[in-house]
Amino acid sequence: MIGSLRGVLVSKSPPQLLLEVAGVGYEIEAPMSTFYTLPPAGQELRLLTHLVVRDDAHVLYGFATETERRLFRDLIRVTGVGPKLALTILSGTTVDAFTRCVLAQDAATLTKIPGVGRKTAERLLVEMRDRLQAAVQASGSSLGGADGAMPGGGAEAEALSALVALGYKPVEASRLLQGVRAAGASTEELIRGALQSAAREA
Repeated sequence: MIGSLRGVLVSKSPPQLLLEVAGVGYEIEAPMSTFYTLPPAGQELRLLTHLVVRDDAHVLYGFATETERRLFRDLIRVTGVGPKLALTILSGTTVDAFTRCVLAQDAATLTKIPGVGRKTAERLLVEMRDRLQAAVQASGSSLGGADGAMPGGGAEAEALSALVALGYKPVEASRLLQGVRAAGASTEELIRGALQSAAREA
C-alpha cells in the first residue's frame, strides 16, 4: 500500500492531479477539499494516499489531511458507496459537517450532495454513526466550525468539468456557474460559489 507521496505538483484539473516523485508521475484523484489547499504547479507537495486495486485499474486517491483519508476509508466500507461517491461526499461537505449530519441523523442535508439519494443517506446514517461517535470520543473533538461549503482556484471550463465529475448534469453545472461568474475568478472560487449556490437552492 502506498501511504503517502512527496513530490512536485505538475498539473491539477479537478478531480485529478499529477505529482512527480523521483522522476515518476503519479496520477491522483482528490476531493475538492484537498484541491483548495494545493500550491501552484511547480511547487513541492506531500499527500496522504489510498490505493484502490480494481480488475481493470489501480487508482490512487490523495488527501491533504489524515481526517479526510480516514473518512474516505470509512465511507468506502459502507454498502453501496464506492471510491467515486466517497470522493464526491468529501468534495460536497467538510469532515466536521458530515460528522454532525450523521450524529444528528440528518438525512435531508446529506441528500443535497450529488449522488447521495435517500436510501444511500439512510445507509450512511446507520453504518457510519458508531464509527464517527467513537472517533469523536477518542479525539475529544467538539466539531467546531461548521458549514458544509469549502473555500476555493482555476478557469470556468475546469470548474464546469469538476462539477460534472462531482455528479452535476452539464446543464445544471453551467447554470450554477453563471450565477457566480466573476472577472478573474479562479477555478476553486467558481466551484466554491457554485456549491454554495446549490446548497442554498436545495
